Amino acid sequence: MKLIYFAWLRERIGLTEEVVDLPPDVRTIEDLMQWLSERDEAHAHAFGNRRIVRAAIDRRHVKPAASIAGAGEIAFFPPMTGG
Repeated sequence: MKLIYFAWLRERIGLTEEVVDLPPDVRTIEDLMQWLSERDEAHAHAFGNRRIVRAAIDRRHVKPAASIAGAGEIAFFPPMTGG
């Protein structure tokens, strides 16, 4: 699965994107963020406060409980403000 990181998530992880093979028990965005936070110190730092991290599956914004089954890419980004 392709993962894409934006803004300070990218800076903390040190990658713009990566391809990962997920374990079968990772089924939702929340599961994925938990799994990522356990991979290494950089990911743990990026996903330390998962409540503020936003996600999109195949360019559609989703909630943490969203299923990742069939996803082509998942993007993670900080909250956005507009004006």
